[in-house]
Amino acid sequence: MLDYLKTKAERDAFIDQYDNFLFDCDGVLWEGTHMFDGVPEAMELLRSKGKRVFFVTNNSTKSREAFLQKFKGFNVKATKEEVFSSAFATASYLKHVLKFPEDKKVYIIGMAGIKDELAAEGIRSCGGEEDTGLTDNDAVPDDKEVGAVVIGLDTQVNYKKYAKAFTYLTRNEGCHFIVTNEDSTYPQHGGFYPGAGSIAAPIITALGRRPDAVLGKPAPNMLEAIYAEYGLDPKKTVMIGDRLNTDIEFGLNGGLDTLCVLTGITTKDELLSPSNEVKSTYYMDSFGDFSKP
Repeated sequence: MLDYLKTKAERDAFIDQYDNFLFDCDGVLWEGTHMFDGVPEAMELLRSKGKRVFFVTNNSTKSREAFLQKFKGFNVKATKEEVFSSAFATASYLKHVLKFPEDKKVYIIGMAGIKDELAAEGIRSCGGEEDTGLTDNDAVPDDKEVGAVVIGLDTQVNYKKYAKAFTYLTRNEGCHFIVTNEDSTYPQHGGFYPGAGSIAAPIITALGRRPDAVLGKPAPNMLEAIYAEYGLDPKKTVMIGDRLNTDIEFGLNGGLDTLCVLTGITTKDELLSPSNEVKSTYYMDSFGDFSKP
């Protein structure tokens, strides 16, 4: 456990061990609009060796199509089938697990990624960016068509959105409460900003209960979907991430080896601290280092 991949020989041996590579994105491949050095070349190295690559991200702000455009802008190859986002997992859960009724709709606290993925599954929605900027304190009218409230990262969250979400969850019998992920923070502009878990916290507090479902890492839903879709062998699969309590825990819970990179949330001191209970199998400074000679 906690082997440091420092030399090229160690990095090559690591790659040769696995057939399938699962990646977090933010903090591993990029931060915001900045791709980390060496990442495109390292990705191309994996593909040249016949490795299978999947992107497993808690970022719900973008649809899979939007992620593909971001990969294209960074000159990194990716297909829609390789992208598993928490927004996609949420839409899939509503469609295939809850069998969400056609006469119901979803109220969103979140951004375009959730709305787009719901639409792709034929699920109607309201709220989200439509309610950005609302500041009135008028009564929230009844809307019995709302059968679920989904909360993800929302950089334009406001009190009206919270009031609507709380109203539907308390007034509409059987209304499902779903959170895309519970990341407390996410990396941005060289620091950290509140994440989806922080956005959902006021509703959890107001309701006095947990969500009915949390779809992102470290919950097992996305890993189960990947296993089912592609028949991956856990012993030949590795999870690469920057965050111990989501990415690394997600991999460990699924029986995978894990690699923690130090370009995002987790620092070396945190990783190696005796008090840290979530320890990756390997760690390295940056995934881009795989491209180094």
